Amino acid sequence: MNKDQVEGRLKKAGGKVKEIAGKLVGDKFLEQKGRRGRVAGTVQAGYGDLKNKMKKIG
Repeated sequence: MNKDQVEGRLKKAGGKVKEIAGKLVGDKFLEQKGRRGRVAGTVQAGYGDLKNKMKKIG
């Protein structure tokens, strides 16, 4: 695993926690912030996965 894979998955998990917390307390801002964090984490983890695959190929 590379840095982007680890950080991305951590951001994704943290975003999910914020999103659920926002839903539970009725805080739409926190919920949206969580969604953005989850999406950013997914993108970063995907980038890390791609880097890993390219490293194996080349």
